[in-house]
This record gives sequence, C-alpha cells and structure tokens, in this order.
Amino acid sequence: MKGTHDYRDDPRNASILIDINGELYPRDQAKVSVFDSGFVLGDGIWEGLRVHKGKIAFLDQHLKRLYEGAKAIDMEMDVSTEALERRLRDCLQANDMTDGVHIRLMVTRGVKATPYQDPRVTISPPTIVIIPEYKTALPETLTRGIRLFTVHVRRGYPDVQDPKLNSHSKLNCITACIQAAKAGADEALMLDPHGFVATCNSTHFFIVRGGEVWTSGGDYCLGGITRGNIIRICRDNGIPVCERNFSLTDVYGAEESFVTGTFAGVAPVSEVDGRVIGEGRRGPLVERLQQLYLELIENES
Repeated sequence: MKGTHDYRDDPRNASILIDINGELYPRDQAKVSVFDSGFVLGDGIWEGLRVHKGKIAFLDQHLKRLYEGAKAIDMEMDVSTEALERRLRDCLQANDMTDGVHIRLMVTRGVKATPYQDPRVTISPPTIVIIPEYKTALPETLTRGIRLFTVHVRRGYPDVQDPKLNSHSKLNCITACIQAAKAGADEALMLDPHGFVATCNSTHFFIVRGGEVWTSGGDYCLGGITRGNIIRICRDNGIPVCERNFSLTDVYGAEESFVTGTFAGVAPVSEVDGRVIGEGRRGPLVERLQQLYLELIENES
C-alpha cells in the first residue's frame, strides 16, 4: 500500500491527451523544457482536482488557492481564472472524461534563459500543465485504514518555507515520506517546530476524542480544501470540532483518526507508530463523515 494515494492502473491512461500551455499532446509527447523553472528549481505551484459526475469538485476553492499562491511567490499568471477553467474543461472534453478522474494542474514560473534561480532570467510566461488521469482511491483505503509513522522531519516556520504554499518544492514532504516508508508505514505524520502534531506528508490529520474532532491549528500546514470542508461539515451537522495544539499522547489515546485530501477524500487511520487507534479499523464517526463529504461533493460540485 502507498497510503491514501494508492490506486490501480487504468489502461485508458496510456492514450490521454495532456494540455501544455493550451495545446494538447499525447502522453508520450507531452514535454517541457529542461530550462523550465519547475525542472531547474521546483519554482511553481500546483493543485490536485477531482472530477465527479462531470463536475470538478470545489473548483472555485482550488483556483482561489492557486492564484493566491502565484501572487505570494510574485508570479504573474497570464491567463484569467475563467480562461484556465475553460482550459481544464476543454481538456476533459478532449479526453471524453466525466468521472473517476484526478487532475494534476501545475504552474511553473516559465522557461529561463539560463539555469539560475533569479526569477528575472525567466524569458517566457508561466508554464501551465494539465494532466487528467483515470485514477481513484482503492476501496480498501476508505475502510481498512492506513498506518502512519511520526518522522523527525518537521513542518517548518513560515519564514523558512511557508507550509501554506502548495509549491513544487516538496522535498521536505518527500524526505518525510521516505522515512515513513522505510519504517514500513503508509504515510508520515509530521510535527510542528514545537513538537505538536501538524499534518501528514500529503494529507491532513484528524483525531476523535470524546466524540470531538480535533485537527491542528493550521499554522504549519497547507490550507487544505478537503480539510476546510470537513471542518465545515462538522459544524453544519452538530459534530464538535476544534483546531488546536495536541501531542502524540493525545493521538495514541484517540478513539478514531483519519486523514483528508482531494484524492481519497476521508480515509481512516488504523495505526500510528505501532499503536492501534481505537478498534484498528474505520470507526462510526469517520464513516459518517465519509458519507457527509460525498453528499457535499454531490451538492456543490
């Protein structure tokens, strides 16, 4: 198992068309320059999107985060949100895709005159790539639960590299993922600089204690779309929820635990650092949240 992002290969993905700067290319011909900022430096931002029954789930929220990220790194987008939305929908239409699709939307600063970090040597508009694939989470991911391992790699202070940025520069999370995999776990649980639980390497982390849902204060994690929607679901349905500091001691004694993300939605956690969480399988509150989240996608996508 590869955590919440595990999936089964779909042969249809071999013939997908990929959008690069508004032009469609077959998968084996979709290429960017070796001078591209994303390749040279990891200088860019991205979004993961879920297509459900012909609609892109929570697209407005994802595009808002993308454009705010571009502004934060002083990267001027050369397409409007409306034009980018049209590009996304045209790419799906060209591939005849309507459901069970995951989109990786990537934007880099563009092509450089020379491989150097200074943004002022960029000589092209941003590079925008849209990769749609038939890809869904494994059914067992949503029922059996994943195993987490707390790694030494921390989510850092925003004056080093702001964890709220969904940037291409993910080496911090990659090294966390590697350590967890070497320990035999599915994903990494990461602490903040003060030793409190922050997030996972690719998902957001929640626990349930006394029927109350806890997640971190959010200071050291990405502003997750699914995370925010689950918090909203709890508040709208009378489920106590709070954003607060908590430690691994709180985690080990939790009744239930789960992670959230665009790809798998809400997935239970069965084990953390070798400690079985609750009954070691999906609990009743997690199952309820999964259903409420699916209803939200149906109503708002």
